[in-house]
Amino acid sequence: MMEGSVIAARPTLNAAGSKAKLAQALQDAGGAEVLRLALRWQQQGRRVAIATVIASWGSAPRPVGSKLAVAEDGDFTGSVSGGCVENAVITAALACIADGAPRVLEYAGDAKFPWEVGLPCGGTIRVYVEMLSAKFAAALYARDQGHVIASITNLETGVYAQMTGQSTSGDAEILRQALEVWPEASSAWRTQLISAEGGELFIDVHRPALRLMIIGATHLAQSLSAMAGLYGYDVVIIDPRAAYLTAERFAAKKLMPDAPGEALAALRPDAATAVIAVSHDPKIDDPALIAALRSEAFYIGALGSRKSHEARRLRLGEAGFDDAAFARIHGPVGLNIGAVSPPEIAGAILAQITQILRAKE
Repeated sequence: MMEGSVIAARPTLNAAGSKAKLAQALQDAGGAEVLRLALRWQQQGRRVAIATVIASWGSAPRPVGSKLAVAEDGDFTGSVSGGCVENAVITAALACIADGAPRVLEYAGDAKFPWEVGLPCGGTIRVYVEMLSAKFAAALYARDQGHVIASITNLETGVYAQMTGQSTSGDAEILRQALEVWPEASSAWRTQLISAEGGELFIDVHRPALRLMIIGATHLAQSLSAMAGLYGYDVVIIDPRAAYLTAERFAAKKLMPDAPGEALAALRPDAATAVIAVSHDPKIDDPALIAALRSEAFYIGALGSRKSHEARRLRLGEAGFDDAAFARIHGPVGLNIGAVSPPEIAGAILAQITQILRAKE
């Protein structure tokens, strides 16, 4: 890594606003899994191309930054259009694998000729196709380590550089060109296309996944943690009761057998974090809710009836939280869909989290 004297005066990538961070995390959740599989294909000896939405206008079906990976044998994963132009992009990706040259594609909707390759929704997208390179492995590694990283690529040459809040790597000229327009173009540190001295540069910002912190290793927590993984959340289950918090009950999840208040203080919930208290034991739930209310968590929920939620309000009032602060806690938790079983309740909770999350974009 070359140290970032060129960015010494810049704010870190973590300085992004809450809305930008949430929107980026949503976009990146699927992209990370596309890259993960693409890198596995590469490790198997297969050549792989990556297609990325670099710009969109109108009713485009997939946001900027969405990715599609294509292997030389035709296997593919991800999406850049929800299916509208995937076949054409896959063909272009196979051509990229054959000649190694990056290319920019553009597709627009045309109501007069809906059978042509394009977007029937009427939108327009630009897609950049390139070979899978070391920059993607570096971006995925940084994301998995909880860091934010930006990949900056010249669309004509394919030359790139990368930066975090602390260091830079890659082509110094690309960095210089990008940073000349950074104050105007990238104040929110978001994935976007910019015009610079050397041509168009695509800034692809990769952020850590959304997090879900579940308080209480209950039967409901089992369903909730399993389903949240499908939604792209990094899940942590916190419960000081060792008998409940076992690897057998929560396979492949991060487990913390700590006091909930202390655990949340260490984890520091941010604007890309949801916290759910499901132990139904005030001694476990209340300290976690207090810590969550002192954080920027975008969603806080607590299991219990209306009667128990009113009792919770009184207890937290004694802890110094007024009604406005308490209103951040969703309780009874989840959308009212008549859920009864743990999987149904988990689905109602995740639906409510998604509703709140999308409203904050």
